[in-house]
Amino acid sequence: MGNIQYYTEEGLKKLKDELQHLKTKGRSDIAKQIAEARDKGDLSENAEYDAAKDAQGHLELKIAKLENVLGNARVLDNSKVDTSKVGILCTVKIKNVKNGMTVTYTLVSEEEADLKANKISLASPFGKGLTGKKVGEIAQIQAPAGNLEFEILDISY
Repeated sequence: MGNIQYYTEEGLKKLKDELQHLKTKGRSDIAKQIAEARDKGDLSENAEYDAAKDAQGHLELKIAKLENVLGNARVLDNSKVDTSKVGILCTVKIKNVKNGMTVTYTLVSEEEADLKANKISLASPFGKGLTGKKVGEIAQIQAPAGNLEFEILDISY
């Protein structure tokens, strides 16, 4: 059994929808490719058939991994969370101590992370550095550019 990962309801629905799509349309498309390649003759020298079978193997592996992720997925119950500290699925506003720039991030599981949407992984250096901090505390984060300090301005769930 893998590690339990916490998701938003939206994130969990997205994973379930992707799995459903792969199981239906994805498998159907691969089956058509295999049938078309099989119709072209001798399978021992048919590169299209080999490629379609490889694609089928990759699809089935992706489906298995997604099923495993979903089997370990849980929706977080905010009523059981200490909302005074930074944690999974919280939105945290931070200020760079050095340059005063502020940014807001939501801490999510690795599968939901999307930097363009300001969703960062709890397992990332930023996520690890912010976890457990309270408003007013300074988070030390080791980044490729060096050690960065961020003040926690606000936490919301």
